[in-house]
Parts: sequence; structure tokens; C-alpha cells
Amino acid sequence: MDSRFTQLRLDPKGATPLYQQLARQLEHAIETGAWEVGEALPSERNLADTLDVSRITARKALDCLAELGLIRRSRGSGTFITPRLNQSLTRLVSFTELLTQRGFTPSSQWLERRLANPNAEESMRLGLGADAQVARLKRLRLADEVVMAVEDSCLPVSVMPDPQSVETSLYAVLEASGKPVTRALQHVTAINADAELAVLAEVAEGQALLKVTRLGYLADGTPAELTITYCRTDYYDFMVELTR
Repeated sequence: MDSRFTQLRLDPKGATPLYQQLARQLEHAIETGAWEVGEALPSERNLADTLDVSRITARKALDCLAELGLIRRSRGSGTFITPRLNQSLTRLVSFTELLTQRGFTPSSQWLERRLANPNAEESMRLGLGADAQVARLKRLRLADEVVMAVEDSCLPVSVMPDPQSVETSLYAVLEASGKPVTRALQHVTAINADAELAVLAEVAEGQALLKVTRLGYLADGTPAELTITYCRTDYYDFMVELTR
């Protein structure tokens, strides 16, 4: 028997249904790293036989994990642990740094890296004049080859004169150039993916996404970055720690 299953303790006489007990314990095991991203879980039949529960119990437990976005089912291949990010809203961190800290391999698929004229909203938020130029950076953000988010960044050309210089981490490039973003305001809303966004994010049209709008500032208070990120809700969580 896989030693990881010996840690699971189900109580048939307990008030909580067995499938919920199993789902909660599997969730805890996944969150604490007992299974790695991309690793396959046993089939419903093997899970049921190993833990001496019914296949219905095993199936309902896996259904719960799927609803939480912790696993994905691939017809003919099996059930696999999905990448999942828990990002704090109280700490400024780059996507690349966040993924690396969580043990994922970050990558980007570039859609746009060029100089352009800002639109009205970008000009207003970044405090730019009518004749200003911006660096426009648009890409898919991936973790272990899975699309996690669609990211669209806009920076004044004074902050980012060469958009082609950004290969992985935008914040690392700004840090190296002596113009790090030291503070940011972030606004999170829910939207439904339109046809274009659905294709990019690899989700169904109309599926809920988190729209995260971040306005970053340099140390002197100058607006330096406007980034809009559309995050897949099946892979992405935002966390706020409250104290008193």
C-alpha cells in the first residue's frame, strides 16, 4: 500500500459522511505536498479498494477535489494534481517569484512586446501626456506548462524603454535597471470570459475569471506599471491574512 494512504483515517461511525472525510483528508495531503503537481492519483476503483470504501464514496470525494480545482480528470489517462497558486494580497511579489517559491516551473508565451501609444485609461492612470509612448507587454503566464493567467502590462517608456528586454520576470528587469516597483494598489473583480479571452485562457466562453488590476509605483510615488491579469479561478486563489 502507498504509505501516503496509511495517513488517512476514516471513521465510518462519525457524523461526517465518509466521502467528505476522504475529500478533506486528501485535500490536506495535497496542500501539504504529499502529492506533487502533475502526479496521478489512484483510480476510483483502486482508491476504494485501498481504503475499503465504496466506489461511490471514492467518486464523490474526487468530485469534491475537482470542484476545488485541486485535481483534473483526463479521459483515458487518469486523475492528476493541478497547479494551484495561493497569492497573498498584502505582499508585492512577481508572478515568476511566486511560482518559483511554490515549486512550479514558470514560463511565458508572449503575445505582444512593443512600444505603442497609451489609451485614455492608461494615460489617466499612469499620468501620461497625449504624445507619450508606453511599453505594452501581453502574455500567457504558465506554471508547469499549464495556462494560469492572461497578463497585459503597460509601462511608461521612461520606465521600460525596451520591452524586448523582458523575457521572464518584469520586476527583475525593473530591479536591475534601478527602477523597481516598491508599492502597488490592486483591485480584484470577477468577470466572465468573452470568446477571445476564453481561447487565450483555455477555458469555456462565459467561464468566471478573476480580473486583477494592479497600479505599481516607484519609490518616489511615480506611477510605473498598469497590469491587468485575468486569472483562472480553477488554479488561482487570493489570500488575505487578518489580524487584530
